[in-house]
Amino acid sequence: MTRYRVERKTLSEQVSEQLEAEILEGRLRENDQLPSERELMEQFGVGRPAVREALFHLQQLGLVAINSGTRARVIRPTAESVMARLSGVTRQLLSKPDGQQYFQEARALFEISLARYAARHAGDDDLARLRGALQDNRDALGDEARFKRSDNDFHGVLASIGKNPIFDAIHVALSEWLDDRRAQVLQQKDEDKAALAAHVEIVEAIESRDPDAAEAAMRRHLDRHYGTYMQLKKRLTDAE
Repeated sequence: MTRYRVERKTLSEQVSEQLEAEILEGRLRENDQLPSERELMEQFGVGRPAVREALFHLQQLGLVAINSGTRARVIRPTAESVMARLSGVTRQLLSKPDGQQYFQEARALFEISLARYAARHAGDDDLARLRGALQDNRDALGDEARFKRSDNDFHGVLASIGKNPIFDAIHVALSEWLDDRRAQVLQQKDEDKAALAAHVEIVEAIESRDPDAAEAAMRRHLDRHYGTYMQLKKRLTDAE
């Protein structure tokens, strides 16, 4: 006979799941206040620790807001809150032997798609913002911290062209996970100039409405950045 392992759920998990169902099924709507802690304790027949753990979990899910002195309130989940939940897991994956390669593939798929999309759909306002981001790159040459911010902002403008909040949230998450790598690469001589030149190519291809050229320019940019990073990483490993 096959034996199955059944995991027992904690009281807080059961409370959290019940309240989450109430929210997702619309019985608790956005801006509704949840019952007080005491009322929840009586409703579920559990102690205060279980209620507080359940509410904290719902807060982590981006389903409720908890402010001192007031009852928890239902809020609308945002793309940012969803991506934030993935941050810890992703950092663990990045620390694995093949983590950086997996990250590079995911980033390339996203950024290249953005470049192709922009070449097809960018409006005049979008192009103006891209040119503005490019000028910020130029103005920041030689200032490592400032250029890093302008580099990130350039890719942020590309993400915003789709007018999709999930694109923006993915960009923010990628930027956070990429922060250390970007900083290390830009510490190398003339890497800011190389990044600027790549950005110029990308913008020119987008302005020319050439998706293939935009994809190729973005791919070269990402490949160079990753190659430089891996050389630095190898150098540090060999020195140990």
